Parts: sequence; structure tokens; C-alpha cells
Amino acid sequence: MTTGFSEQAPDLDTVRRVTGAVRQNIERVIAGKPDVVNAALVVLLAEGHLLIEDVPGVGKTQLSKALARSIDCSVARIQFTPDLLPSDVTGVSIFNQDTREFEFRPGGVFANIVVGDEINRASPKTQSALLEAMEERQVTVDNATYMLEKPFMVIATQNPIEMEGTYALPEAQRDRFMARVSVGYPVEAAEIAMLEGHTAHNPLDDLEPVTDAGEIRKVIEIVGRVHVSTAVQRYAVALTTATRVSNDLHLGASPRATLHLVRAAKAVAATQGRDYVLPDDIHGITSPVLAHRLLPNVEATMSGRTTAAILSGIVESVPVPAASDSTSIPRGSRA
Repeated sequence: MTTGFSEQAPDLDTVRRVTGAVRQNIERVIAGKPDVVNAALVVLLAEGHLLIEDVPGVGKTQLSKALARSIDCSVARIQFTPDLLPSDVTGVSIFNQDTREFEFRPGGVFANIVVGDEINRASPKTQSALLEAMEERQVTVDNATYMLEKPFMVIATQNPIEMEGTYALPEAQRDRFMARVSVGYPVEAAEIAMLEGHTAHNPLDDLEPVTDAGEIRKVIEIVGRVHVSTAVQRYAVALTTATRVSNDLHLGASPRATLHLVRAAKAVAATQGRDYVLPDDIHGITSPVLAHRLLPNVEATMSGRTTAAILSGIVESVPVPAASDSTSIPRGSRA
């Protein structure tokens, strides 16, 4: 059931068809992790960036590659290492001896889907080369600005266990990732199935695109028309505000986090066949969208309280708006 909040209701059938095909394609490679796959799709449709943080060998890079290969668009993979230079990411101007002019050679960031493997192994200077691209969808080199083609999504992986030779992502860069997810170890049945299906060959090699960049752009536009009532907007603001005044947190969620929370909730609603956002949509994505942006204070750390536990308590303390307020039709819209 949809409520028709605009003169032209969002084409939710297209959203379900495209996301269903991409989801099924990814699950040929990543089995038994529907929540992680759904999170990746939500971030893609919300025009965000995804940080996959987990121990080695659980399929972080496989997940990012499977999503990239499911879409017929340009894909680039950047292996972040200590000797990687900012120009390797953004590009560099090279003097052409024939034309006697400088020519711009695009770097790895010039693609629809950019897979950044082990992003915390590059120096802070190289990591910062992604900041402008992730936020403004553009790259500036030698006072010239180059726009990045839509859709544009950075999928970065990092290993939180092995810290030797790594550089922790600064808060400014973590805040640009819409969501952080962990793949986790597979259940027994999924791991057995992996042994049966992955030992002879890699299923990633057989993966074919099920959609293209043009259709993804269309779906992103549809998601953008999903209605968010004033009550739900106030709920999202109340959640992020509560993190800023928490006695357990040294750093709360930014206004960018509030924006990401609402945009992701719109994508969740669209994939579930609704053209309006419910508080449950906000509630369900609070952890992946907010947790990586928060820093517990010394007292909370010393007492063993994790960021996830602190955030869970904050979410439970914020009143949820009534369902009638969440689906209210704005003045002037058709019923």
C-alpha cells in the first residue's frame, strides 16, 4: 500500500525488480549474509559510501567486487598501500611532448564503483585524496575541477585487528562513509556450501551484470522521491542530537550523519515497497549509519562500555513518533 505523496508516485516496482536482481546476484558469491547485502544495496541507492570492517578472510573484498560486477558500469580497484600516492587516487597532469601541453591522466577514483582495499594501510595524505571525491563527487587537480560520473560509490575495506603498518581513518573520513558493516563468520551450512561451490572455481568469475549505470541512476531518482514526514525528520534529528549530549560519548553524530540516516531510510522504505518512511526504517539502520562516527569518552572506555552498547541505550531512550504522524500527507499533495 502506498500513500501517493506526490503528483507522480515513485515507481516502486522498478526498485524491487532491480534490487532483487542485484541481491540475488551477490548472494551467489556471499551466502548467508542477507543483512550485509541489503545494507550494501541501501547505501548504493542512497548515494552513499560503504565501509566494510572485519577480520581477514570473511569476504569483504568478495562482497565489494560482487556488487561492482552486478552493475554494468565502470569499476576501479585501488589497493591501498603505504607507498600509494594521492595522485594514484585522483590523477595527475602530465606534460605531452607532442602537443606541448599538460594532459590530465585520471586516477583510480574515476569510476562508478571504486573498491578501496585495506584503506587504512595508506598514509593519511593519500587517504585525504578521497575526501573531496566522496563528499562533492568531484576531483580538483592543479586548479582544475573534474566531475565524477553518477552513480559514484566508494566501497572500502579495512582490517581492525592487524594494526601494524596501518593508519586509523580520521574522523572526517569516517564521517563520509554512510554506513559501516561487518561481514562476520558464516554459519556452518553456508561455510559447507562454500567449500562445495568455491573449491573448483571462484563464482565471482561467472558473475554477469544484471543492471547498468543508467538503471541505477533511475532507481536512485525514484528513492529520492520517497516521502519523509516532519515527525520522522524530527525523530532522526532527536537521535543524532542525543548522541551529542550523551555523557558517555566524546564525539557525537554530525549533521551529515542525520542526512545520511534519512537518505538511507528512504532507500530502505523503497526496497520494501513503500513511498514513505516509517520510524522503524530509521531504527533499523541506526547502528550501521551512526556507530562508526561516535567516540566513547575515557570513562565509558574504562568501564568496558562499547560504542554499540552506548548507541543502543540512546536509541531506546528517544521517543518514537506515532504511526499516524509518520505517514501524514503534506499539505497540497493528493490523497
